[in-house]
Amino acid sequence: MRLVFAALLSAALATTALAQTPPTGGDVFIHAGTLLDRPGQEPRQNATILVRDGRIVSVQDGFIQPSAGARLIDLSDSFVLPGLIDSHVHLSSDRAGQEGLVASFTESEQMAAYETLWNAQKTLQAGFTTVRNLGDEGATLALRDAIARGWATGPRIVDAASSISTTSGHMDSRLGIREELHDAIPHENLCDGADDCRKAVRRQIGRGADVIKIATTGGVNSRIGAGLGAQMFDDEVKAIVDTAHLYGKKVAVHAHGADGIVLALEAGVDSIEHGTLLDDEGIALFKKTGAYYVPTLSTVNGYLERIAANPDAYPPEVRKKIDWRIGITGKSLQKAVPAGVKIAFGTDAGVSKHGRNADEFELMVKHGMTPTAAIKAATVNAADLLGLANEIGTLEAGKAADIIAVSGNPLQDVTELKDVDFVMKGGKVHKDEN
Repeated sequence: MRLVFAALLSAALATTALAQTPPTGGDVFIHAGTLLDRPGQEPRQNATILVRDGRIVSVQDGFIQPSAGARLIDLSDSFVLPGLIDSHVHLSSDRAGQEGLVASFTESEQMAAYETLWNAQKTLQAGFTTVRNLGDEGATLALRDAIARGWATGPRIVDAASSISTTSGHMDSRLGIREELHDAIPHENLCDGADDCRKAVRRQIGRGADVIKIATTGGVNSRIGAGLGAQMFDDEVKAIVDTAHLYGKKVAVHAHGADGIVLALEAGVDSIEHGTLLDDEGIALFKKTGAYYVPTLSTVNGYLERIAANPDAYPPEVRKKIDWRIGITGKSLQKAVPAGVKIAFGTDAGVSKHGRNADEFELMVKHGMTPTAAIKAATVNAADLLGLANEIGTLEAGKAADIIAVSGNPLQDVTELKDVDFVMKGGKVHKDEN
């Protein structure tokens, strides 16, 4: 962990000064031609946002002239909205399949830290000012703290430390690896039985996890063909959820199979990630518990791109599951939307490509959401899921000045969000192409 943190600091020194505009002091007036300050509601025309010390002081109608000594940012020809939130990323890698596996054995911990920073910067440049990182070996924990201290550039990070599963579950990194190498591969994130699972949660909390991530089912990328059904018992899931909630941490659950989705929702989890085989029982439990559904449709893009470049990018037992996932993706969202299930935006970037997070919007709309609802999922809803509704998600007095702008109207064409012209996070400008 110390080596990872040292590498992140070294990377930060080389990049931070170039990647952001330093604070100028005093007030900043932003003239917004069209302002979607509260996604889900109608936008307003010709408004001024006053920013001071990284926070929004006021949002007023009309173009207010800056006070003496204040800075003016002219976005009068742009569509302005809150910084976007991706509720499901893996910043530590932008490689997957066999390429990612080889890299994990051949590249150093320090190189992994640089890659984590690089992916975070791409994400911020794409207009995503906050992310929830759902599992890696620890590089992102260090990066989260470095960014918060101003030592590195990247989005605000809510981090899960290492994801938890049972032995031979989706998060067991030893799957598909020669047995004599198993002891050298980290597996402290695994648990078997209720008591062991309580301990696993406490271990991640002790490392500094903001949220707990678990897998109740098998996974598409798991290097065994064990299926996508439940791989935890109800007492194990309940022990994890109760322990996490005892410490004030939310629980995000990787689940594909309907049985694993129901198992998790009955235990009181806060979100289901993927939810590929969502059924009527699962929908009823979503409605009853108020949990969020995070569809992660963009995984399909990552799979298709890698397979096009190399048909052998994934081993046969994984490729079979990938082909199935490609064919079924979006079906659960088509059920969840008309049923009124709460949706939060999440891509699973790392399986899909970092910096291309906004591709998810197009897929969400394709599978039943309106552009208005998709944008709300990436702002208001995601902020609520992350427990940050008082800080981000809308542009209101007192909140962090996380602001982005695009040239067109994403309420009419959501793909406008794939090309963000302006990014401000916490009052600092990180991108300005106007």
